[in-house]
Amino acid sequence: MHTPLAERLRPQTLDDIVGQDHLIGKGKPIRRMVETGNITSMMFWGPPGCGKTTLATVISNSIDAEFVFFSAVTSGVADVREVIKKATKLREENGKKTILFVDEIHRFNKAQQDGFLPHVENGTIILIGATTENPGFRINAPLLSRSQLFVLKSLTDTDIEKVVLRALSFFPKIKAEKEAITHIVKHSNGDARFAINAVEVAVSISKKLDLKTAEEAMQRRAIYYDKKGDYHYDTISAFIKSMRGGDPDATLHYLARMLKAGEDPMFVARRMAIFASEDIGNAQPTALVVATSAMQAVHMIGLPEAQLILAQTATYLATARKSIASTSGIFEAMADIEMENLPEIPLHLRNAANSVMKDLDYGKGHIRYAWKEEKEGNSVQQDYLPKELKEKKYYRKDW
Repeated sequence: MHTPLAERLRPQTLDDIVGQDHLIGKGKPIRRMVETGNITSMMFWGPPGCGKTTLATVISNSIDAEFVFFSAVTSGVADVREVIKKATKLREENGKKTILFVDEIHRFNKAQQDGFLPHVENGTIILIGATTENPGFRINAPLLSRSQLFVLKSLTDTDIEKVVLRALSFFPKIKAEKEAITHIVKHSNGDARFAINAVEVAVSISKKLDLKTAEEAMQRRAIYYDKKGDYHYDTISAFIKSMRGGDPDATLHYLARMLKAGEDPMFVARRMAIFASEDIGNAQPTALVVATSAMQAVHMIGLPEAQLILAQTATYLATARKSIASTSGIFEAMADIEMENLPEIPLHLRNAANSVMKDLDYGKGHIRYAWKEEKEGNSVQQDYLPKELKEKKYYRKDW
């Protein structure tokens, strides 16, 4: 019977695991739990392929516990009862613990999740739930409060390269070219399982792992794009200039280039938030609200669905009214601050925090609600800039 490569590669100890150093590094929380043997129920929140199942398995091995894998997609309440029954018997007969790993636990409804509570509380099971969704929204509060929440990070390109090289070590006769490895790493988007499967497919169709084979294995054409080189900066520049020029079609083209090449979606989201303020400003103030909401959504959801959010936001920004009034204004004001002597702040604008300040006329003559006086038809004469800058105009609404 053929065992999938991903299963053969599955780490057996914490030291074998790639990535997640913030949790399993020396002195970090999960490593301390394993070293002391004091394992509690926990929730793993992280993107696909970051090692949630692997970490649960290693934890189980470390305390010689019965490990039960349970999928919330394919299993139901009857299956839960059967697992609990066996765990109870195992505990009573020989004191052995049962770690119940529930993959995609967020797919269970509230009642199903509540079903775990008494068995977690009495120690029948140690529950480890895995989710790609925000547990604050998708996991019941009582269950979450009885578990340690650990956030797993997407694996870096360096981590994925280690995984790919480890996978290739199972095929010593296969000659792998560097550009082929780079292609697999770049298009795995931090998903170790995806990278391992790509290697397994590649070696099954060719005795040489070159770029063409890697493309065939992943069904993705290589796109020349160096995240730290000129092409990276040229593409983001073209993307921004297309939005600035009001061309949504060109905007989507350059966005697609970046996403296909494996650009960090958060980098694009951050650039759009800057653009919303720098190039749109108060001509359409909701642009900044949309852009910051998009940045938060991209962070929470991740690829591939995040491309929909990026596309919606990019086309909104491209077709929005533009104004550089606030941008130009702050740059001019900063330049004056840097180049000119700073004039004193007018006395009537200063805060009279004590009697001495009041005696020195701090705040004297300030009309607190000048706008209201003007609205009621009263004549208001009040300057806000220092007298040396009285005629200065930084904010020009027609820009």
